[in-house]
Amino acid sequence: MENVLKEGERLDVLKRENIQIIQSSAVFSFSLDAVLLADFAELPRVKPAKIVDLCAGNGAVSFLLTGKTKNPIVGVELQDRLVDMARRTVQLNQLEEKVSFLHADVNEVTRFIKPDSVDVITCNPPYFKLTESSFTNELDAFAIARHEIHLTLDQLMKQTSHLLKMKGKAYFVHRPDRLMEILETMRNNRIAPKKLQFIYPKQNKEANMILIEGIKDGKEDGFRVLPPLVVYNEEGEYSQKVKDVLYGEQ
Repeated sequence: MENVLKEGERLDVLKRENIQIIQSSAVFSFSLDAVLLADFAELPRVKPAKIVDLCAGNGAVSFLLTGKTKNPIVGVELQDRLVDMARRTVQLNQLEEKVSFLHADVNEVTRFIKPDSVDVITCNPPYFKLTESSFTNELDAFAIARHEIHLTLDQLMKQTSHLLKMKGKAYFVHRPDRLMEILETMRNNRIAPKKLQFIYPKQNKEANMILIEGIKDGKEDGFRVLPPLVVYNEEGEYSQKVKDVLYGEQ
């Protein structure tokens, strides 16, 4: 197994799906936001559907989604090293029938995926706006994954809307401080916000993450706010809900 790894890489396990995933702390490692996004997304289990994971990174969300549907998943990622890691993870786990990765800029994705053809989109996008004080060094893989260097929120919603069929669903994980902007940008791009969940690191702490569902050309009414999800209990261990998401059965 070790010969699939390149310098600085390691193998971790997505426990619920029992998938070994190639990671590198020098480039990118997935975190809990990817796991919660994959759990939050609703996919057609058996009914034929086209499912696309934008800003796929090393493929964590794409791989996690394989346990929720019989349909294949297409991950889209800009950074070639991350695409290479994701594709080697596919081979390592013999998932060629279930997951594939497209090396592409989300802004050009409709060159490769037909507009108005996708049933479900997931996306763990860059969270932070680009400011002059964002960087003190070159634009490395972390910066590209975390900051809106190649993909702004508005660009993301435009491309999501282009890809989705009418009534297609999109699922995003993001930061609460940008919630109003996210809702506005979704609506400006014909994506009706439908469902929102706040993620809290601990009881009595402010939310540090949000999960949001939108439907292309959906009705404006019926917006729901789900019960909060708390990540850690008083003892500093994962809450039962998070344990279920990480290790539990579908």
